[in-house]
Order: sequence, then structure tokens, then C-alpha cells
Amino acid sequence: MIRINVTNVLVDDQEKALNFYTEVLGFIKKTEIPMGEHKWLTVVSPKEQNGVELLLEPMAFEPARAYQKALKDAGIPYTSFAVDDLKKEYVRLTGLGVQFSLEPKEMGPIMMAVLDDTCGNNIQLVQML
Repeated sequence: MIRINVTNVLVDDQEKALNFYTEVLGFIKKTEIPMGEHKWLTVVSPKEQNGVELLLEPMAFEPARAYQKALKDAGIPYTSFAVDDLKKEYVRLTGLGVQFSLEPKEMGPIMMAVLDDTCGNNIQLVQML
């Protein structure tokens, strides 16, 4: 059986990303391995510490930078995270200064919102209704 072990999000600054993803979004650091000028740096959900890791991947490859910018400019989320109570998370995150391009909105069987991760990405938050 194949399963997802690690997925990534491109970031323009790993330290800034680590701060945002841990201090603001609430993930916890799982792995930090120096690799030259960058690191293998992952975070996980505190509720699933042995679950899927999110690699905060540095943009050291120009096509990756162009891809990230194209997604951001088009308003397309780079990835999506699940939340239990989107309205509560929206209030908490806006209180921390997080900018949203889409406030919580019901869309059929889900409620979704889109935030700016300060590292070059739109991130979608989704609550199943």
C-alpha cells in the first residue's frame, strides 16, 4: 500500500516559514537537518505527530519560483489544510495579523478560506460540513 509520508510547500525563507507555520498556524517542528545553505525542515500537526510531514522547501530552483508566483498571482492555493472549526480559526488567525484573500465561505459540503502564508503562497483552509 502506498501512503503519503512527506509533502511540500515552497517557501522564500525557511526561518520565516518555520515561524509562521509553528507560531501562527500551530504546527510543530519535526525534522531539521542542515543541507548546505538550506535544511530539510519539516513540520507536523500536533494531533498527528507521526503523520504526514510538511516540508518547508526552499526555492533554490528558478522554475519553482516562477511556478509559485504564477499560482499566487492567479489566486490559486498552493495546498490545502483541514480544520475542525474554520470560523474559530479565522478569528484566531486574523487576530494574529494573518491576511485572508477569501474569508470563510460555504461551498456545498465544505466551508473554505484562503490565507497568505507570508512566504509566497496562498493556503486554503477547509472544514467539512
